[in-house]
Amino acid sequence: MIKYHPAPDIEEQAKQIAEKLNMPHDLSRIKFVRSKGSQAKRTLARCHATPRVMQTALDMKAHYIIEVISENYDKLSLVERQKIIIHELLHVPKSMKGGFRHHDFVCEKNIDKLHKMLRG
Repeated sequence: MIKYHPAPDIEEQAKQIAEKLNMPHDLSRIKFVRSKGSQAKRTLARCHATPRVMQTALDMKAHYIIEVISENYDKLSLVERQKIIIHELLHVPKSMKGGFRHHDFVCEKNIDKLHKMLRG
């Protein structure tokens, strides 16, 4: 069974990355969790969004959750963890209305470009 825990360390890294890269996200609407017990062998992280029906029913703006799969993510180097956080933040569109940016934009080229900017 998968268990989820708050990930304040990931949240802090994401805030630092977003600030340094001037990402326009409202980070108060992005939550960060670490999961344990996933059967996913190759998945490092996932991005989830509040479905539009829930936004409407609860009269709320979209929120996003960035989940890191502890068994896979925690083994990575700092550089790879930074790239994963950049990757997941790129999935969140500037409008933050519940949609996702797809892998035509969230690609290795754009991630590497932003990571290079991050490293100075």
